[in-house]
Amino acid sequence: MSKSSPGTAVLRRAVARNGRRLWTGTALASVYQLCAALVPVLIGVVVDRAVATGDVGALLIWITVLALVYLVLVVTYRHGARRLQRAIAEEGHRLRVEVAARILDPRVLRTDRPTGDLLAISNTDADYTSYLLDHIPRITSALVAVTVSAVTLLLISAPLGLTVLVAIPIVLAVLNLTAPLIARRVKEQQDQAGRATALATDLVTGLRPLRGIGAQDTGAERYRQVSRHSLAATLRASRTQNGYLSAATTLSALLTGGIAIMAGWFALTGRITVDQFITVIGSAQFLIEPFGVLSVVPSWTAAARGAADRVAAVTQAGVTLPPPAAAPGGIECDLRLTDVTYGPLAGLDLHVRPGEFVGVVADRPADAEALARVLAVPDSYKGDILLGGERLETVDRGRARRLLHTEPHRTDLFTGTLTSNIAIHDDHGGRLAEALRAAAADEVAHLHPEGLHMPVTERGANLSGGQRQRVAFARALLAGPPLLVLHDPTTAVDAVTEQAMADGIRALRHGPGACYGTVVITSSPTLLAAADRVVFIGDGSVTAEGSHAELVTHDDRYRRAVLR
Repeated sequence: MSKSSPGTAVLRRAVARNGRRLWTGTALASVYQLCAALVPVLIGVVVDRAVATGDVGALLIWITVLALVYLVLVVTYRHGARRLQRAIAEEGHRLRVEVAARILDPRVLRTDRPTGDLLAISNTDADYTSYLLDHIPRITSALVAVTVSAVTLLLISAPLGLTVLVAIPIVLAVLNLTAPLIARRVKEQQDQAGRATALATDLVTGLRPLRGIGAQDTGAERYRQVSRHSLAATLRASRTQNGYLSAATTLSALLTGGIAIMAGWFALTGRITVDQFITVIGSAQFLIEPFGVLSVVPSWTAAARGAADRVAAVTQAGVTLPPPAAAPGGIECDLRLTDVTYGPLAGLDLHVRPGEFVGVVADRPADAEALARVLAVPDSYKGDILLGGERLETVDRGRARRLLHTEPHRTDLFTGTLTSNIAIHDDHGGRLAEALRAAAADEVAHLHPEGLHMPVTERGANLSGGQRQRVAFARALLAGPPLLVLHDPTTAVDAVTEQAMADGIRALRHGPGACYGTVVITSSPTLLAAADRVVFIGDGSVTAEGSHAELVTHDDRYRRAVLR
């Protein structure tokens, strides 16, 4: 395993934290192979001490010894396999959890890998990496078996034993030359599979819009091309590995066959006895398995290293946001952006006071997306974004997200029920009903016989776009953060529902005595009319501010933006 490989640390950690089960299982597997290697020796002894002499007592004794060896063989295999399988399963689970935790890190993982590729890493690559805990005992026990057999052959005939001791390192050295090629091919295979998974995820998610514009055939053709690349990579990796296995099997068979031929010649010339010949033939047949294991070591190592490298690319990746500093002080639901430059935004100033409902209209969609993005992930911007007087990126992410929640335009729903997609806990009482009414999501529940227990399929595929928006809207309202930022929350609903949702924001978050702040990034006249104040962003900075009615009357650019 290359010391420079980024997956080395992942593999070492897997060995270290499963040490007890791994080394116990390895010891038991080694005893199993030791017993298996002794079987042909004991058969030769039975022939020499009992069969050749006709001694019935000796026959019974050595058959009993052979039976005890088989008993130890069976017991050690069973208990060793149980410990190792548990270690493999638990390590695979730990790696999946670690990858998922890194992906969901509140500080935001710094990666350009698509969602589907991350999903493949958290599943397939995590499993391939955990298989190292299977490879180590197999390799160790195979070495024990080969060593015992080689010593046995040395005691019978020095040329036979030396053949084994010299030939095996040569065979392994030759086969190991292919390890880098196998590692590259396996990594390429996993990368291409991840791309295909990512594209499939995107296509399934956007299947309804694609059908709406008649682009499903184009999407299918794109997936077909990516799938072909994935298939080609899989075939290249399979050819390489199968070629390797063919060569390894052939060399192992030639080596064991050569030992058997030498033993036959030695028996014919009187250099070894009949019982020794039987032992050699039995050992030669037995050695096929450990030879096969040792010959595929480079392939196993390459596959585990390639998978561990992909896991390490996620678990060791940096994060977008810096470590947390102190918790915000002052008025926690006060948000101030000063001279912020981020993407297309240039010198943006925005102040949201406690209890204020602010509408934001951007002349360019990219400005709206950039504002929502920088409030959700305050990274690589210039200027100041202050939450309660503290820079947003230095606030502990858990606390910052409780104080400021940004609901993106594209939201995700999960497999479950309407209730489980809206409420994290079951103890919201009347607040859940209020959030449902405010988001007009109660109508979604009323349309189904099971009401709030209506099943929701993966990504909310059984709901329309407007229904998904209302459910996500209700979820954001129920969370009740002091500052809530909504990006185009009503683009898929009708005018009546949109008015009900605008009234719901006002009623639930801006009633008497409330200090909640709400920012709605939208071009919807209905939502903007409900806001206390509207800010218009033109060319990346604020160019106008006032009520919706004032801006519609006096600002031509604003009027074109909201009435187009």
